[in-house]
Amino acid sequence: MSYLAPSEFVTKMVDAGESKIFMSTRDTLIRAYMAGAILALAAVFAISIITATGNLLLGSILFPVGFCMLYLMGFDLLTGVFVLCPLALLDKRPGVTVGGVLRNWGFVFLGNFGGALTVAIMMSFIFTYGYNTDGGAIAAKVASIGEARTLGYAEYGVAGWFTIFIRGMLCNWMVSMGVVGAMISTNVSGKVIAMWMPIFLFFYMTFEHSVVNMFLFPFALIMGGDFSVIDYFVWNEIPTALGNLVGGLAFTGLTLYSTHVRTAPKRAIS
Repeated sequence: MSYLAPSEFVTKMVDAGESKIFMSTRDTLIRAYMAGAILALAAVFAISIITATGNLLLGSILFPVGFCMLYLMGFDLLTGVFVLCPLALLDKRPGVTVGGVLRNWGFVFLGNFGGALTVAIMMSFIFTYGYNTDGGAIAAKVASIGEARTLGYAEYGVAGWFTIFIRGMLCNWMVSMGVVGAMISTNVSGKVIAMWMPIFLFFYMTFEHSVVNMFLFPFALIMGGDFSVIDYFVWNEIPTALGNLVGGLAFTGLTLYSTHVRTAPKRAIS
């Protein structure tokens, strides 16, 4: 069958989390680097479409191509390992420790950031012809997004910080559904459809994704955005990453695990 029942694909989620924890440092960094780079290319692709057409819906429909490509290639996003690795710990898999989970998260963060930053530098070079022009409409668009999603939140203080945190939660609720979607089918078309739906939703709703932002904000700074690196981390990346962790784990990982792996006993039918 091309479709796996929930009890089957949730077991695959735990298996995947375990394998990522024990993956070598080299492989973890390579897979994370490529995931960050591909997602960054998808982000600039979507922004280019939105800038050219003024149509957020069209950009949102097409953005998931990057997510689908990177997961079909077996690469890893921080938002995905936020959900999968703790399940292996919760399932008491042999040798899985809190330190192992944190190690994986740290290396995936570094790899994702490296890949996203590489694309930010390459695309900024392309748009400005080697930093000899201002970058045009796309540069102005990205710079304004960077300012709005850092200083715009900072205007509201603690309430702004928690607004980003909640948007991060909602984002990884959807993105982690895409990660799970890659496991519920055994054929490519089924995987792509299952991944496409939640990623389309998150992008159109402009929720906050930590890895997309690893590209967006450095790119915005290079393109002349009027905010600082500190603004980026304090007023976006940190609350976004924390929200991604809580939302993906609470709304997707733990709910699926608790009801399909550690499920309550069923009453006997007399």
